[in-house]
Amino acid sequence: MTDSPSPLSRRTLLRSLGGVGALALGGVACSPKDVPAATEPSPSAAGRRLGAEWESHARTFMAWPASERIWGDLLPGVRRDIAGLARAIAEYEPVVLLAGPGQEAAARRACGADVEVAPIAVDDLWARDTVPMFVEDGGRVRGVDFNFNGWGGKQEHRNDAQVGRKALAEYGISRDRTWVVAEGGAFETDGQGTLMATESSLVNKNRNPGKSRQQIEDELKKALGVRKVIWFAGVRGEDITDAHVDCLARFAAPGVVLLDKAFPGGPEDSWSRAAAQARRVLEGSTDARGKALEVVELPQPDPDEITGRGDAFVSSYVNFYVANEAVFVPRFGDARGDDRAQQILRDHFPGRDIVPVKIDAIASGGGGIHCSTHDQPGKPAE
Repeated sequence: MTDSPSPLSRRTLLRSLGGVGALALGGVACSPKDVPAATEPSPSAAGRRLGAEWESHARTFMAWPASERIWGDLLPGVRRDIAGLARAIAEYEPVVLLAGPGQEAAARRACGADVEVAPIAVDDLWARDTVPMFVEDGGRVRGVDFNFNGWGGKQEHRNDAQVGRKALAEYGISRDRTWVVAEGGAFETDGQGTLMATESSLVNKNRNPGKSRQQIEDELKKALGVRKVIWFAGVRGEDITDAHVDCLARFAAPGVVLLDKAFPGGPEDSWSRAAAQARRVLEGSTDARGKALEVVELPQPDPDEITGRGDAFVSSYVNFYVANEAVFVPRFGDARGDDRAQQILRDHFPGRDIVPVKIDAIASGGGGIHCSTHDQPGKPAE
């Protein structure tokens, strides 16, 4: 890490912000003013489906990190990582990079001609959280806008709060509203009606004040067309996301979950305890089809061998991204750990290329490949 101002971590406690962080950043500590009231009609679950990430994609959305105030002198490295990731994904499917006024030309130069740059202003690079969730409904794709509010008012989000509406308008996709405040990284699905989520990132007064887990679950079932929600406790207050599920547990197939596992011998912390709690939940759960779940551990690399550094560094291989014919996984520099993770993914995604990508700068800001990407469904599943 440099001596520059620390980026707003997605994994570390924002101690420097104290109790006034949301105001200092121009954010809000609860839902934005334009969030629909709870009495507004919600989307109907009838006929809609939230597809799995391994299904066909029309494109991948990404975002060009815009703010030096957020990233400090880490910004050039983060932009190099985003450009490299965008170029790698573009070899397998269309990539759209959102970039604000005055930054489109630099983004195009960095990413090359195979990456489309869309003139939509952003604050930060976390497209997983700001781009809407896409569902299939009546043979068409619709976007569900989850009212992004800067992870509960922890980061400036004046532009990012508008990404959902603007991206859908730019690509002619119908927009649904819901009263739930959430981010895309808070959800993981098997495409067959099962959703995994953490309570810490949803049943939280900084996003959905006064709402119970059951109320939120009922609304998610309507908005996303899922039939069962598997809840993990997660971790509150120790990262900007309040522990999104996409760094903890991911479906590799219906009935198969890849679970993050800390490197052996390290100190037990809130994250390892969260993974242990998630394992207990998964071992006692069934999916929406009533089938038991197989849990496969995806171990983290040796922290003494990785090339990235920083208190916010995320070394979870679980934050991989499944694209058309490929799976993109972080390469952290621990040769043994990297090889092991790639082999586990190769075993569970046969027929796809396993593509390791170095993302040390992105990971130093507390995120990963999945956090930086958002898939739009392509051809509906048969």
